Order: sequence, then C-alpha cells, then structure tokens
Amino acid sequence: MIALASTTHTVNVTAVVISVGIPFVICAAIAVIVWAYFNLQAHRADAVAMAEYRKLAQDAVANQQELRTEIAKLTTKVEAVEQLMRDVG
Repeated sequence: MIALASTTHTVNVTAVVISVGIPFVICAAIAVIVWAYFNLQAHRADAVAMAEYRKLAQDAVANQQELRTEIAKLTTKVEAVEQLMRDVG
C-alpha cells in the first residue's frame, strides 16, 4: 500500500489581509471619489438652475412693477373719462 504523506498547509493571514485589503481600500477610495465628483456636478447643475430661477423671479418682479405703473396710468385716464361723462351727461 502506498502511504499518503500528510502535509499541513498553514494560511498566512497577514498575506491574505494585505492582498485582499489593499485592493479593497483602493477600490473603495475610487468609488468615493467618483461618487463625490458626480455629487458635485449635481450641485453645480442645481446652482445654475437656481441662478436662472432667481433671474426669472427678478424679471417677473420688474415686469410686475411695470404693469402696476401702466395700470395706475390707465386708472387715471379712466377716471378722467368717467368724470367727463358725468360732466356732459
């Protein structure tokens, strides 16, 4: 019969931790950097949109002021026409 030699293999835990841990940390760092970059781009897009909305709101307020001025002028003219009609009638 052939005798089987028993060999014991020990696993070097330090080598496993280093060979698995370092690539894991590098991949995690890359993932965080990519996530932060796209998050920054989203915030930049939001800032641009908010600036456009702010300008739109300022334009709307300016247009509203112009409309109020025009309405005030028209109100004065209508009152003058009504007074004229009362005087004639």
